[in-house]
Amino acid sequence: MKARTRDFIYTIDDLFLATTSYLHPEDRIISFLRYIPDSQGERSKNGSRYSKVDTQQAYQFIKEKYPEYLFDSGVTGEKMMGVPLDKVSEILRPENRLQEIIANPDNELLEKVVKVSDFFHQEAGIDYKYMGVSGSILPGLYDPQVSDIDFVIFGLENHRNAVENFSRLKNEPESPLKGISSEFWDWLYDKRIKDSSLSIEEFKWYENRKSNRGVINGVLFDILCTRNWDEIKGTYGGTDSQSLGVLKVECIVTDALASYDNPAVYKVDDVKILEGPELPVDELASFTHTYAGQVREGEKVLAQGKLEKITDKSTGQSINRLVVGTTRESVGEYIKLKDLEI
Repeated sequence: MKARTRDFIYTIDDLFLATTSYLHPEDRIISFLRYIPDSQGERSKNGSRYSKVDTQQAYQFIKEKYPEYLFDSGVTGEKMMGVPLDKVSEILRPENRLQEIIANPDNELLEKVVKVSDFFHQEAGIDYKYMGVSGSILPGLYDPQVSDIDFVIFGLENHRNAVENFSRLKNEPESPLKGISSEFWDWLYDKRIKDSSLSIEEFKWYENRKSNRGVINGVLFDILCTRNWDEIKGTYGGTDSQSLGVLKVECIVTDALASYDNPAVYKVDDVKILEGPELPVDELASFTHTYAGQVREGEKVLAQGKLEKITDKSTGQSINRLVVGTTRESVGEYIKLKDLEI
């Protein structure tokens, strides 16, 4: 039973969970609770009502009612959430949902979803089969008046192509997809940045350059990246990790193709250790959206985070990865250009 990031899992317990990993244990699908049945809930589907839950509510609900959805990962050392395979009723896939919407866009929000897909097909040449829609629209638990569009592009090269073409056209008067106003970045800065790693001017500069978010007729959309099936490598639990300490480095980015993936990955070279142990660094990885798509090939960057040695159990080969986003707030962890003039 295969599932990848951006899929949703509907369970026999009437729960909706979002898949959060490409790799899964043999007996379950790693995913996180998003919607629960609730007679007073604000979302409805087929005559039933549901509520969206945040992280704290999700864990509390699962612990109290469905503890079998929690398991010892053996990877993080903490309890993780995942749907046991015998609890899976259906895997909801973004690519299938988009095809349904294209065939019958029965409200204004879904019509906008179709317009987004048409844009990337016409302007970036991406086949519709490599697109999808996730978030609340995928399980049909959206509010047509307020929901955003979580638009998915499958394939690393396809996603890069989509972002580059949106960046090229977002300020053109005739483009249906537009860039985001400064007020939105002000709000997002307050939400994400909890230290002095980035000033608000720097944050807005990076976010505008990324071009992975925009608006269509007042509705916010994200251009999300999910790997094609043939780009997914490895097995769950197939690596060991060893913490090597906190490190601050200066380096050159050599490959940023997976910089919008989860985690975002940047291959690096010419690494200079500015603070911390004198150890090699092969790549940077961000587990926070703040530093996804942050820098590009050929750019000289500064990064600070926690260094991990990742060893493939089957081959014994290892790499050193500097991880940013080891906590939700990512205080003191960042990836940014060494010389940025605004």
